[in-house]
Amino acid sequence: MFVRHATTPGMRAARFPGVTDTDHTNADPAGLARAASLAAMAGWTAPGVMAGAAVWVSPVRAAWQTAAAMGLEARVAPALREADCGRWGGLTYEQVAREEPEALARWLADPHAAPHGGESLAALAERVGDWLEAVRESPTHPEAVTGRAQPAGAVRPEVVVICDVGVIRAALGHVLGLDPLSTARFDIAPLSFTELTVTRTGRRVAHVNRKVLSWSTPTRSARSSGSTT
Repeated sequence: MFVRHATTPGMRAARFPGVTDTDHTNADPAGLARAASLAAMAGWTAPGVMAGAAVWVSPVRAAWQTAAAMGLEARVAPALREADCGRWGGLTYEQVAREEPEALARWLADPHAAPHGGESLAALAERVGDWLEAVRESPTHPEAVTGRAQPAGAVRPEVVVICDVGVIRAALGHVLGLDPLSTARFDIAPLSFTELTVTRTGRRVAHVNRKVLSWSTPTRSARSSGSTT
């Protein structure tokens, strides 16, 4: 289960994420309050429901702030960070379009391009795909997790990932065989839920960009084919 972290001032200002950009790394108080409300609505705060689930967050502060607001204890996975935007980090899209229009056009047209001097979208997709496969196939990997038995009567994801939009789109691309330019068409709202299920034949997309999630209505049989991420 992927959850896009709560809104930050940098997101609202349409800035490229930057490692030292406090406007992009700290979540809004209102967003964190909504995260707590969504967790309660999903039943995640009920005793024992999330017991044994593995929770991972990207290194950005807003991700673990969101996890804490949802009452989840999380571990940081460096592989879940957004793409390094190099010298564009912290700048608005409008500013980059005005000052470096040709470079921005190249970045938008070629997933292997990194005109900002950072990481390409193709490199981000490969990194996220490698992490997903490590979690699925290699329990001995330092960032891998194994499925654990659910408490009696509980229905909840085996793995929860809280991160930003680029990583969620990369995960969808990995499952669906889409390139980064195609996955950019997915709308992923802050605090929306995107679920991947694991079956014997591979991963499947259960839903994308769901705004409200409740585990009280699905039956266990509907999820008996595998664990969820």
